[in-house]
Amino acid sequence: MATCLVTGANRGIGYEYCRQLQERGDTVIAVCRSATAELKNLGVRIETGVDITSESAVSDLVQRLDQIPIDILINNAGILARVSLDNLDFDSIRQQFEVNALGPLRLTQALLPNLRAGSKIIIMTSRMGSIADNTSGGSYGYRMSKVAVSMAGKSLAHDLKPKGIAVAILHPGLVSTRMTGYTSSGISATESVQNLLQRIDQLNLDNTGTFWHAQGEVLPW
Repeated sequence: MATCLVTGANRGIGYEYCRQLQERGDTVIAVCRSATAELKNLGVRIETGVDITSESAVSDLVQRLDQIPIDILINNAGILARVSLDNLDFDSIRQQFEVNALGPLRLTQALLPNLRAGSKIIIMTSRMGSIADNTSGGSYGYRMSKVAVSMAGKSLAHDLKPKGIAVAILHPGLVSTRMTGYTSSGISATESVQNLLQRIDQLNLDNTGTFWHAQGEVLPW
């Protein structure tokens, strides 16, 4: 049984991570700004009031956790705002960088004392952060922030490998959640997380730093 910390746990993929991890017998620490009734009904440990863009909020979380060993750290919290060339909103771009790129790095660095040899760090990114796969342009803040967090994940993989800590950089697929406007083209969060957990279970020091599609395909940078 592993102890797993999930950010952005109150809905969508984050909630589904919590549900499936608990269902398979893992201990779950659900981290979010505010908890939904659905999350509360899971009966997992919930840590609210955590904005990953805030150093004080992250420091407070670290104190609350009190050096609890974490086996799997899932950096899932993120935001998506459509920013086109015709409407470049630099405040929005900046906010997406803070949440999507700097937030996971800030939290991971703060929780390093809770990690140990054999622990795993998950960076939830997106195929939209693949430069080689960008065939449509647009979405400047989201694409740029996801490129940045993928690079952070790759550097973490190198820096933490000597400590026995592996890092996966994961794309969940196109998932029908509130973030994507419940697109009819997407898969369910249930299916996405089932695939993501397979990638997490397969993660080791030999494949650390890999950019995977949830279904197992290695994606281009």
